[in-house]
Amino acid sequence: MMILSIFILFSVIAIKGMEKHITAITTALQNNDIENARINLSMIVSRNTKSLDEQHILSGTIESIADSTVDGILSPIFYFSLFGPTGAFIFRIINTLDSMMGYKESYFENIGWIAAKADTYANYIPSRITAILMIFAAIITNADWKNSIITFRKERNCTVSVNSGQPISVLAGALRVRLEKLEHYSIGKPLEKISIEKCKMAIKIMKITILIFCVIIASPLIIILGYLNWWNFIFGI
Repeated sequence: MMILSIFILFSVIAIKGMEKHITAITTALQNNDIENARINLSMIVSRNTKSLDEQHILSGTIESIADSTVDGILSPIFYFSLFGPTGAFIFRIINTLDSMMGYKESYFENIGWIAAKADTYANYIPSRITAILMIFAAIITNADWKNSIITFRKERNCTVSVNSGQPISVLAGALRVRLEKLEHYSIGKPLEKISIEKCKMAIKIMKITILIFCVIIASPLIIILGYLNWWNFIFGI
């Protein structure tokens, strides 16, 4: 349980890091400093942010929250639960390689393709678990959970990535907004305008999703597999 406590601590640090980035973006927008908001957004997304307006900056921010909930927090916890610290470490290597080289361009074409595919497979199950748990988090936070289900069912496959659209579609529906990456995808109906308050609600949904995951999935897995001496069996230690 000590190892679990330490890992949860690192997860809390990851959440705080995400909040720090989001706060930097929203504070800049509140100060009408759109250039600084674009710069801060560029630190957490891969898209070109130089010409984005406020709505697309906020959209990118919420999309990043959705993506980071999966590959930044819940996927590492998922693999930690199944394979201990080794599993979380291997996942982090895969995710880091994908961030650095996961694209097809000259020198990195082959290794980048491998890294991107490995990251896709690694996040496949966690992204879908995250999306389902986000719906329950939407219920708890009084967000529009019915619309989150509708949007998830209709638009979860609108992104090129088979994983990103899962949590993004749930958040779009729960927040009643349209999330859009220009020239790539548009998810959700613009029933309401994207705002800083919507970003704060997205963070709240993220935190509750993580809490639900830890309580009903991670902790039981760790306890059961620990009792069965699973990690010693698979790693021979």
